[in-house]
Formats: sequence, C-alpha cells, structure tokens
Amino acid sequence: MNVEFTGRQYEITPAVRKEVETGLAKIRKILGDRFEAKAILAVEKHRHKAEITINPPKGPLVGLAQAKDMMMAVSQALDHLEKQAVKYKSKWQSKKRSARKTEEAKKWNGGSIPQNPTSAALNTKVGLTEKTAVPVAVHRYPAVARTTEVHLVRSSEAVAMRPMTLEEAIKEAHFRDRDVFIFRDPKGKLMILHRTREGKMELIEAP
Repeated sequence: MNVEFTGRQYEITPAVRKEVETGLAKIRKILGDRFEAKAILAVEKHRHKAEITINPPKGPLVGLAQAKDMMMAVSQALDHLEKQAVKYKSKWQSKKRSARKTEEAKKWNGGSIPQNPTSAALNTKVGLTEKTAVPVAVHRYPAVARTTEVHLVRSSEAVAMRPMTLEEAIKEAHFRDRDVFIFRDPKGKLMILHRTREGKMELIEAP
C-alpha cells in the first residue's frame, strides 16, 4: 500500500514509517484496499503531532494525535483512525442492508406502488418462500375517495302527487322523461321506478 509521508520539522525514521504502514495494514483489512493514505508528521514546541488521513469511497477519515514522542503520537492517531474505520464500515453495511431489504420488498410486493392510485391492481405473491409463492392480484384504492361536486335541485317532476298503479307510473315516468320516478301504489306503499343504463325500467319497493 502506498502512503504519502510528509515531515514538518521532523525527519521520518524507518521505525516510524513501519509503524504507520503496519497500522494502516490493519485498517486495510477492515475497509479493503480501496483508499489512499497520507501521513503528516510534525514537531512543534517539543510536541510531536501525527495526522493520518485515508480516503475510502465515502471518506475521508482522519486520525489526529500529539504526544511526547512521535512513535506514541502515531500509535494514538492510528487507534483513532481504526475506530473511525469500524464505525464507517458498520454504517456503510447498514445502509447497504437497508437498500437491499427495500429492493427485496419491492420485488416481493410486485414492484413499486403508484403514488396516486385510483384503483391500481398490484401483482404480489403469497407464500412461505418466493419459489412456492402464488401470484395474487391485490387492488389498492385511495384512502379518500374522489367525489364530484353535488348540485341539489328540488323537483316535483320526479314525485307523483297521487296514488298510481304500476302501469300508470310507467306511463307517467315516460311522459315526464324521468330516469327516477317516485310514487305510491293504491295501497299506499312507496315505490321507486328507475331507468337503468340499458334503458330498462326497474321497480324498487321502499321498506
């Protein structure tokens, strides 16, 4: 693994270089080989500072430390970096698992659901496993049904003012050109004539 070393007021020794490379090798086992690494080692007012940076795909991650000697500073910086690498991997794996579960759920439920379905039929499957599952058509309806604006008009043309026989009521409904006609028969029972879409007259006896 290539590491870019920079020394500021400090000459990098082979022992320190090896310490950095050994620590990064451990981190490489956690994150894999896909990252670059830089190490800046500096001495300021007798304080040894180590700044080690790696750049994984969703990085960067930085380990910082200062101590009385450079070897200790490097060791502490690598410890901080290793902890960050473990958190990074756990977070990344969690996101991948979440995305995978979402994709599997979409596949199992027959794909994505329309955002504004009026009466959408979804192809889903029911069973213990995907291999043994049986396709089932599931109809989804909107939570709130769409309604059209209602216009209320009071009309006496659809209501008979006197008792009628069924034959008289049918003739009267045709004469008034009403699709719905309400009347009472000679016995006083409430009846409703309704013209269906096919043009047939339908008699409804009110309770």
